[in-house]
Amino acid sequence: MSISKLLLITGVSSGFGRALAEEALAAGHQIVGTVRSEQAAKDFEALGAGRTFARVLDVTNTAAIAPLVDAIEADIGPISALVNNAGYGHEGVLEESPLEEMRRQFEVNVFGAVAMMQAVLPHMRARREGNILNITSMGGFITLPGIAYYCGSKFALEGISEVLGKEVAALGVRVTSVAPGSFRTDWAGRSMVRSPRTITDYDALFDPIRQRRQEVSGKQLGDPQKAARAMLAVIDSPEPPAHLLLGSDALQLVRAKLRELGGELDMWETYTVSTDG
Repeated sequence: MSISKLLLITGVSSGFGRALAEEALAAGHQIVGTVRSEQAAKDFEALGAGRTFARVLDVTNTAAIAPLVDAIEADIGPISALVNNAGYGHEGVLEESPLEEMRRQFEVNVFGAVAMMQAVLPHMRARREGNILNITSMGGFITLPGIAYYCGSKFALEGISEVLGKEVAALGVRVTSVAPGSFRTDWAGRSMVRSPRTITDYDALFDPIRQRRQEVSGKQLGDPQKAARAMLAVIDSPEPPAHLLLGSDALQLVRAKLRELGGELDMWETYTVSTDG
C-alpha cells in the first residue's frame, strides 16, 4: 500500500471518477469527491465512512471553486492529487451543432478543469509537491466525424496540461494528461449530449457512426477499474508521464495518427521550409 494521500476528484458519481474513488479507498487513501446533488453526496460518503468527503459543485460555477478548495485544505487536509474527471461528450455534425453547445462543452471540459488547477496550485506550490491528473481522451489526439466540440475541448486540455507541466516542473508539481480510449463508462450513454440531425448530406457519413456508438455503449473493451489502478500508479510514481494513454485501442489509433502526421510532414517539407526568409 502506498502512503495515504488525500485525492480531490471531480465527478465521482459514475465512470472513471467513481472507479478511481473505489480503487483509491482500497489503497488506503482519502477522497474528496465533487458531485452534483445532495443525494449523490450521501451516496458517495457512504462508500467509506470517515475517508470519503463529498462536496456539491458544478464546475462551471468557477467562482465557487477556489473557496471550496481552500476549505478542503483547512478542514480536511492537504490535497496530494487533483483529478479533473468531470466532463461529458457532445456528439453532432459541426454544421448542425449550435454554438451554445460548444460553449457548454468548453465550460465543463476546459474552463472548469483550469479553474480547479488554479485553485489547488497555490497550496501545492507552497508544499513543493502534488499531482494533477487531467482526464482527456484519445479524442485529444485523434478525431472522428461528429465529435468536433468534444475533440476540440480535449485537444485544448491536452495542450494546457502540457504547458502547465513545464511551468510547475521545478516547483514539485507533476501534471499528467490521462487519455482513455473506449471504456465501459456512461460517456456514450446517458452522459452524451446529442445534437439533432437536420442536414441529409451528412447521413451516409455520420448516421452509421452514431448508430455504432450507441450499439457498443456499455460493451467497450476498457475496464474503468483497471484504468483507475493505472491512475493510482501515476500518482505514486516519482516520475509520472506527461501523457498516459489508456487502452489498446487508444494506443493503436494514436500511433497510426502519428505515422500519418509524419508522412504528411515529409510530403510537404519542401513547402514548409520554403517560407524561411
